[in-house]
Amino acid sequence: MLELLGSGLVSLWLDMAGVKIKPLDALDALAWQSSPGFVIAPDPNPAGAMTVQQYLKELITSKLVAQNLMPHQGIWLQSGPMLMANHQGTIPLPAASLTKIATSLATFKTWGPDHQFDTLISATGPVVNGVVQGDLVITGGNDPMFVGEEAIALGNTLNKIGIKQVKGNLVIIGNFAMNFQRQPLLAGQLLKQALNHKTWNRSVVYQYSIMPKGTPKPQVVIAGTVKVEAQPKPQQTLLVRHRSLPLKQLIKEMNVYSNNDIAEMLADTVGGATVVKATAANLAQVPQSEIQLINGSGLGRENRISPRAACAMLMALQREASAHQLTLGDLFPMSGFDDRGTLHARHLPIATVMKTGTLNDVSALAGVVPTRDRGLVWFAIINRGGNVSGFRAEQDKLLQHLVKQLQVSAGIPHALAPHSPKNSLPQLGAGSRNEILLKSS
Repeated sequence: MLELLGSGLVSLWLDMAGVKIKPLDALDALAWQSSPGFVIAPDPNPAGAMTVQQYLKELITSKLVAQNLMPHQGIWLQSGPMLMANHQGTIPLPAASLTKIATSLATFKTWGPDHQFDTLISATGPVVNGVVQGDLVITGGNDPMFVGEEAIALGNTLNKIGIKQVKGNLVIIGNFAMNFQRQPLLAGQLLKQALNHKTWNRSVVYQYSIMPKGTPKPQVVIAGTVKVEAQPKPQQTLLVRHRSLPLKQLIKEMNVYSNNDIAEMLADTVGGATVVKATAANLAQVPQSEIQLINGSGLGRENRISPRAACAMLMALQREASAHQLTLGDLFPMSGFDDRGTLHARHLPIATVMKTGTLNDVSALAGVVPTRDRGLVWFAIINRGGNVSGFRAEQDKLLQHLVKQLQVSAGIPHALAPHSPKNSLPQLGAGSRNEILLKSS
């Protein structure tokens, strides 16, 4: 901390907070962040505090919240090392899918943005005239997005190396999920169906329809049933290695659609909720008491996060992402850019990077919005009450009013701009992620 104070960076930021400077210079300079969660001064500009006070009054006026339920509402606004507004900001509240911020941070730090999870495909017998004389074995490796397209591409890869039939069973080992079905027996049944186009149902037909035109229809007929086993069979021959999307794309997919199954599977890869909590709190430099988790998705009111901790985790993620030449926009949805998934029907200021959270009586929103006068403003809003749609509308108004007070930024700062095309989750073709390990004769 002494090095930080002595570096002049904090005083530079504070000087700029009260001195007239060029908007673009301010935007670039204020993109710098001190240690996540580190606050040394209140903001002399009352815009943030006044906006929050007006927001809280409106919650009561509109009867979204009764006076006695105000302690169940939490807000934190921060820009650089300056606290702009705080209402119950250090109290852990039911955070719903804001939990996925912690999961994103812990898995990103553990695995790195380019990590891919492997699914191995093996045979327990030789391949004779296109028939596996034994079982086809799937060894799962925690790929949370092995979906219909992956299964179709895998079937085509098996056809490519000459396999058209399996005399034995389809055996599932390890952590294998398909189409977000995490029960291995059911996931295996979905895979078996997808490998043979003659057994496709409407769901597989649709998944095939969105693949590139001219994609072959696989035909791998498995004579036996689907079985789940704990240990690999002896004398397996490795046929194909299928690699998942890179972790940075898995995280973005999870956050754009707030997918609970992806979140649970990613959290499991680092050791579950306990490890996610400890890792996230350490990286965000907040007390572990402000991050209380029972899973990696946010399902359940027992998942509690303080608004301050939510902001600090996002700041920590920005720091981790920038070390890999990435941004928060590469990991979370951005308004005006990813207008789908959880951003659908929201009315947020342009270039807001955010994560939503929703339960029956919880509506939460956390993220960062660029402004002209305060650079990057980090925010977290957690509401508790029955009118979730009403809370969402008021959250959007709060941010709109804040940006009106602090002026819209001149453009999307480099610190937030995503590298992928607009409204696109970049994906490598499923077939290109299949590595053939047994060459056809």
